[in-house]
Amino acid sequence: MFQTRRQKIERLDFIVAGAQKSGTTALHYFLAKHPNITMGDQQEIHFFDDEAMFVDQVDYEQLHKHYPPVAPSIIAGDCTPSYIYYKPAAERIWKYNPKIKLLVLLRNPVERAFAHWNMQRFKGREPLDFFDAVREEKTRIAGAPPTEARRFAYIDRGFYAQQLERLFRFFPREQVKVVKFEEFKDKQRETLVSIFSFLGLEPLRSMRSKDRNVVPYERAMNWEERIFLYNFFADDIAKLEQMLAWDCSGWKL
Repeated sequence: MFQTRRQKIERLDFIVAGAQKSGTTALHYFLAKHPNITMGDQQEIHFFDDEAMFVDQVDYEQLHKHYPPVAPSIIAGDCTPSYIYYKPAAERIWKYNPKIKLLVLLRNPVERAFAHWNMQRFKGREPLDFFDAVREEKTRIAGAPPTEARRFAYIDRGFYAQQLERLFRFFPREQVKVVKFEEFKDKQRETLVSIFSFLGLEPLRSMRSKDRNVVPYERAMNWEERIFLYNFFADDIAKLEQMLAWDCSGWKL
């Protein structure tokens, strides 16, 4: 019987670059189900934000070893949501493959910050209550190495316009698909069809909704916290609306 020859991947075709707590785990789940996609052997490979990989000559085999040999019809992707936030990552990805496609999911930054804090609490990594954590954020980030600092970057990770500007310095708009988390959640089938189309693929036959990475909430965010955070993000949200021609009225107070 004729068998398609499998070959080692030479370059990733796409990356889900962020944002954390914005539906990336669910998107990874659907991408990994597609017969024409390989997502490697772990959900977050963290190659382009690993400083140890970029000290000397970059060995991309350390990235590619996570992927099996594949048929020519298979495209390869990675889902590491910290890439959009980690400043050196955009240029590193561009140097690796300037033709790569990037998928970015964005969530109301106030809700994202609270979900991030809640996840850290759930994992036993966050001793502070939410309001204390966001008020202490700048001090904590300033005194920690980057990999530690981003764990507590509840507010800092939510300045999406800044992060996208960095991406767009390296990649043309047509190589970057930005998706609103709320649309992915409410219109999942349509959004997934458009994502697979962006990747040049037919949609999955079955796209049954499945909540992934759902952590129980310790408590709800109160109004004082919501206002405090929104005041940080208001200008960036307005800039994002202009940049993407989005209506983010659902993110505003």
